Amino acid sequence: MSALSKKNVLARLKLVEDPEIHCNIIDLGLVYNVKIDGGMVVVDMTLTSPACPVGPFIISEAESAVKKLPGVKGVTVNIIWEPLWSPERMSEEARVALGV
Repeated sequence: MSALSKKNVLARLKLVEDPEIHCNIIDLGLVYNVKIDGGMVVVDMTLTSPACPVGPFIISEAESAVKKLPGVKGVTVNIIWEPLWSPERMSEEARVALGV
């Protein structure tokens, strides 16, 4: 199995934590899609709000985490606002951890 797979990209992204909420971006439901094409990885994700003060930090951390995978030639993180994020997107694990 190649190190560059959607499963491995998602595993790397699970290491990225929102520093305000103290939960990873996968369990928060911020990542909508991952596409891989010839070593180029595109991550479509959102933030908890358009005014998220740590948005640039989260984006930078996501790019950095994915770039550490063997075979990655480049990473693009697209911030999308449709559909808007809501707490319903969170995993059960995140809901329990955050008391939601």
